[in-house]
This record gives sequence, structure tokens and C-alpha cells, in this order.
Amino acid sequence: MKKLNFGTKLLLVLVSITAISLSLMIYIISSNTFESLKNQSQEYVNEMAKSNALEIRNTLDKAIVISNNIANRYESAIEHNEKLSKEGTIKYLKEILNQNKFLLGVWFTFEDGTLVYTKNDGSDKINYYTKDGVFQPYVVRNSDGSFTIEPSNDFNLESEWINKPYKNKEVSITEPYNYEIDGKNVLLTTVSSPVYYKGKFVGAVGVDFSLDFFNKKIGEIKLFENGYGALFDNYGKFIAHPKTENIGKYIKDVTKNETILNAIEKSKNGEKNSYFAKNLKTGTDSYNYVYPIQFGDTKNYWTFIATAPESEYLSEASFIKNFSIIAGIVVLSIIIIVILISMRILNKNLTTIKDGLLGFFSFLNKEEKKAHLIELDSQDEFGQMAKVINENIKKTESLILQDNVLIDDVKRVVDEVKAGYLDKRIEKSTQNESLEELKNNFNGMLEITKQNICIDINKVVAVLDSFGKLDFRPKIENDNGKVAVGINNLATIINEMLVENKTNGLTLDKSSNVLLANVDKLNLSSNEAAASLEETAAALEEVTSNVRNNTQNIAQMAKLSSEVTASASQGEKLANETTVAMDEINNQVNLINEAIGVIDNIAFQTNILSLNAAVEAATAGEAGKGFAVVAGEVRNLASRSAEAAKEIKAIVENATSKANQGKSIATNMIEGYKELNQNISQTISLISDIQNASKEQLLGIEQINDAVTQLDRQTQQNAMIASQTHDVALITDEISKLIVNDADSKEFVGKHDVKAKDINVGTTKQIHEVEKKTVTPTKKDTKVVSSKSNDNEWESF
Repeated sequence: MKKLNFGTKLLLVLVSITAISLSLMIYIISSNTFESLKNQSQEYVNEMAKSNALEIRNTLDKAIVISNNIANRYESAIEHNEKLSKEGTIKYLKEILNQNKFLLGVWFTFEDGTLVYTKNDGSDKINYYTKDGVFQPYVVRNSDGSFTIEPSNDFNLESEWINKPYKNKEVSITEPYNYEIDGKNVLLTTVSSPVYYKGKFVGAVGVDFSLDFFNKKIGEIKLFENGYGALFDNYGKFIAHPKTENIGKYIKDVTKNETILNAIEKSKNGEKNSYFAKNLKTGTDSYNYVYPIQFGDTKNYWTFIATAPESEYLSEASFIKNFSIIAGIVVLSIIIIVILISMRILNKNLTTIKDGLLGFFSFLNKEEKKAHLIELDSQDEFGQMAKVINENIKKTESLILQDNVLIDDVKRVVDEVKAGYLDKRIEKSTQNESLEELKNNFNGMLEITKQNICIDINKVVAVLDSFGKLDFRPKIENDNGKVAVGINNLATIINEMLVENKTNGLTLDKSSNVLLANVDKLNLSSNEAAASLEETAAALEEVTSNVRNNTQNIAQMAKLSSEVTASASQGEKLANETTVAMDEINNQVNLINEAIGVIDNIAFQTNILSLNAAVEAATAGEAGKGFAVVAGEVRNLASRSAEAAKEIKAIVENATSKANQGKSIATNMIEGYKELNQNISQTISLISDIQNASKEQLLGIEQINDAVTQLDRQTQQNAMIASQTHDVALITDEISKLIVNDADSKEFVGKHDVKAKDINVGTTKQIHEVEKKTVTPTKKDTKVVSSKSNDNEWESF
């Protein structure tokens, strides 16, 4: 590339830029057009899928509404205990099938068939009943529009069309299944709704529709030439597909393509998606759009897939893309030919100008003694360029001679400056304004340098060399340059600074010794104070523990006093019950006395009768001897009864006396308990006051303990700071010695006359010695005061 001439390079650049730009433009236009048409085609497929899916959903929703309406009708009849007309029911079911051509059959079944209809007693010969006589017809529309009515199967909770609404508690749809209708095996699916009475599942109703309805409807879909639609239920089973042998099969049994299976799995969860894969009809690469169809308000979704072969839906986009590429190649070829012709003419003129410039450069480089002009007679831009170049060649040749003379004079002045003399100047001149300006600037720079630095640099170097050897006594004489004056001033400042440094170092050394002594004393005092505070804190901690224990004991006393109060109240209650029991005993004893009086009277009367009987027996003689014996025995029994009654009376009177004594004692106990409760209440009040005072005392002691602990922590911190201050004082002493040594290592004016400053530090030190005291906590004797009456009551209790 470097060996090519300018025309060739320019040609290559122009051709390359043009080719790249045109190619990029063609690529962008064709790609955008291709992508736009591709997106439009995909959007067409998506919209086609969406519209057909929504149409299918409308059909399913209509089936759901019909099933729910039937369920609501029966729930209303059951709730109002209404018996429906069998003929009206058959008419109602036929009307549903007539108005909804996509439905194939309508049915209902109840666990108790007599909820809505009367049971067949054998009088109705129509075959609408189950074998148990339950009215349960299944109405089916035939292909010719007529109706077949047959009894439904008996209620069986295991049947899918009954079990699903029972478990889901909502309208449900079954998997596709084969069922024989009108002598033909038909692939059906059932939408069924539960029927409830008072919250209990009592039956189900539903509608059946043939999947051939969906297969015909989806078979009418036309996507380009070979595109098609497919429908799957929520179990992944084929409902409609161009390959009829797949209908009724599970998708996983037809293909193992994970892309297809994952797309259908996402649709089961209600997620729209698309994928690229070989279709199941022709096996060609196709774009597939998956649209989920929600079954009512449930979480079950059917899946509709619209499939379009890539070669068909991208055919228009591919044609435009190929056309754009061919048109771009043709345009690019024309542009390259035009550029080639133009570049041949341009290259010839450039070569002429190049040769003229090379000759001029040879003159500038001293290779030739005379410059040659460019011979180009054209009137275009190249001719004008050659004319301007020739004029400048003549002017440049004249200026070069003047410049050479000026440069020789510059060399002379530079040599003088190198020797350290800044008072020399350039004297020659030239018509070259730049060089003339450079000469004036150079002379001005030398003048300013002389004023800012000095006349003779060699003197400055000599003084600085002395400074480098730490000798700050020499100065520059007879020179008004700013640097020379500044160096002299610097020497004076350095001398004064070194004197001040040495003075401060000596003063700092003296002061650090005093600081070390004071810090040692402070460290000792802080340590002693910290030890004393530790002992005080320990003593307070023990006092706090004792007060806390006292507070807990007082609380325990309060609790025990409350228990004693409860026991006293219980005793008073029992004494009251005892008094009541004594009164009841007295009442019973009085009743016994009355009974004993009756018995004594009976005994007395019996004794009188027995005496009369004995008299009568004696009067009767021999005939009354046996009766006399009996009368004697009766008299003996009456006498013993009288004696026993007398003894019982004496015992009862004694018991009455004891009961009265017990009642008196119980009354005294009640009074004692009342007085005891009053005294215990007063005691509890005193204990409560003591408990509150103890808590306040404990709180105050804990606050004192916290304050002492905080003071101890601060004292420990002060001791640590005093120790750190001692370390700082040692470092300060070392630094002061380093400053003095550093100052002594330099030579300056007044070095040996420096002394430390007199610093008067008013430090009146009072060292307080803290005696270590052992604080022994003392416990106060606690005296419990109680009244004499209370003691007596306790003894009585």
C-alpha cells in the first residue's frame, strides 16, 4: 500500500468507501425490509391464532354458560321443593340443542333422583328412566337433526363428568373420550357443572360436544399455502390437527421435541409464546405461535397453535432482499468505472506537480544551487496551483540567503550564553518576519533573563555549590539580578532560621525534661485513684446486691401476707358455715326431743294398757294366764322403752348444750378472724410501703453504682492517657535532641552563640495521694414490730 501512487490510493479509497457505504446501505435497507416483512408475517400469524383462539373460547364459554344455567335452574327448583314437568324438561333440553348447533347432547344426574322429579311407578312406559325408575334422560341430536332420548347412566361419583365438578366445586371439562351415539363411535368432551342444595353436592348437569366440530372449524384455517392450526386440551391431548390420526393422542406420544413440549406446557399455565421447529404435518421448518384458551374462570387452559412454514411466510421478504443486493452490485459497478476514468486524468496532473516540488525541495536541501519552476499550462485547479507554487519558489529563494546570515549571528550569541554570560545580543536582520520576530524575542528573552537571574551565572553556581555543602555564609557580590538578590536574601533567612531552630531545639529539650517528671507524677496519681475507685465500686456492688435481696424478701413477705389473708378469710368462712351447722343441729335436736316425748308418752300408755290387761287376765282365771304373761312382757318392754327414751333425752340435752357451746366458740372465731384480717391488711400495707421504699433505695444505689463505675472507667482512661502522654514526652525529648544535632551539622552565622530560651512555666503541682481503703458493707438489723393483739390472735388461731 505504501508503494502505490496518490491516484491509485485515492482510487482505492474512493472505491472502498463507495463499496462499503453502498454495501452497508443495501444491507441495512434489505435487512430492515426483511425484518419488517418478517415481523408483519409473524404478526399476521399471531393475529390469526388469536382470532381463532378467541372464537374457540367463545364456543367454550357458551357451553359453560349453558351448563351453569341448567345447574342454576335445578338448584332453584330443589331449593323451593318444586317438582318439574318431565315433558317440559325434554322440551327445554331439545330447545338448548336447537339453539346451539355445536352441542351434541344434554344430560343431568342426581344422587337422589326424587329431588326434582317423581319416581316412575311403572305407569310411564317411555324409556326415559333408569333401571331404578329415576327420570334421567340423555338428549342427543342426530346428524339428520332429529333427537335420540335415552336414560343416562346411574349416578356414579367416580365418573369423570361427575367427579370433576364435585372435586373442583365449579364447572369442569373432561378429557376427550369415545362414546357411541346413533351407532357411531364419536370423540366427545363434556362440560359439567355441580348442583348444590344447602351447601351439599347433590348432582351434576352438563353438555357434550363432538371434537369433530372443532376439527372442521380449524381445518378451514388457511395460513399461506401449507400453514395450519392445531388445538390441544389442558392435558396436552390433540383435539384438532390436519393429521387426523393424531387426534385423541397426547402430544408427548407424537413428538419428543422439547421445544414443542415446553411451549405447550407454558400454554397450560396461561402463557403466550412462540417457537421455531419442524411442524408435525410436513416436517418443514416453521414459525409457531401458541395462544392459551382459558376455560371459563378456572385455571385450566386449552392450547391453540398456528403454524406457518418459513419458506412461505418469508417468501416476499426474501425476494426484496435478493433484489436489493443485485441492484446494489450493478450501481456499484457503474460508480467504480466513472471513478477510474476521473482518476487517470487526476493522476497525470499530480505527477507534474510532484516533479516540480521535488526539484524545489532539492534546492532547499542544498542538493541543487537553483530551483526549477513547474511547467503546467492548464487553467483548472492544478494549473492555478502550479502558478502559485512557482511564485513562492522565487520568493523563498531570496529569503533563504538572508536567513543564513542571521543564523550565523545567532550561533555566535548562543556560544556566549553557553559560557554563562547573559549580556550578549543578536545584531543581524532579515526580511523573514518569523525569523526577525524570533531574533527580537530571543534578544528580549536574554534581557529579561539577565534581569531575573544575573549577569554571570558562574557566580550563582559557586554560591549554590556552597549551599549544597551546608555552608550558608557566602554571597553574590555586585549583581542586581533577581535570582542573585534572592539567593543573598535566602542565605540571610536560612542563617536566621538555623539560629532559631537551634534555639527552639535547646528550649524543647529543656521543657521535655520537665514534662517527663510531671507526667510520671500524674501517672502514679491516676493509677492510685483507679485502684481506690475499683475498691469503692466493689463495695457498692455488694451493697446493691444486699438491697436487691432485701427487696426480693420484702416482695416474698407481701406474697405470704396475701396468702395468710386468704387463709384467714377461708377460716372466717368455715366458722360461719360451722355456726350455720350448729343452728341446724339444734333444730334437729329439738325435733328429737319432741320425738322422745312422744315415745315416752307411748311407753307410759303401753304400761297402763299392760296393767289393765294383767287385771283382766287375773279376772279371767286359768283362761287368761297366757294373756297375763303377754301383758307382763309388754309392760317390761314399755318400762325399757321409757328408760331408753329418758337416756336418749339426757344425751340429746347434753348434745344441745355442746352445740350451743360450739356455736359460741364459732362466733368468737368469726370476730377473731375479722380483727385478724384488719391487722393483716395493715401489715400488708406496711410491707407494701417498705417494698416501694426498698425499690427506690435499690434504684438510687444502682444509679450510684453506675456513676462510680463510669468514674472508675474515666479514671482508668485518664491513667491510660497519662501513660500515653509519657510516651509522647519521651518522643518529644528525642525530637528536641535531633533538632539540635541537625542545626549543629550546618555552618551558619552565630552558630556558637545560640542558647536556650528562658520559659517561665507557672506550674503549681499538688499531688494528692489517695489512700487505699477497704470498704466493708454493713447490714442493718431489721426489726419487725407487731401489736400484742395480733400475737394473741395468732395464738388463738
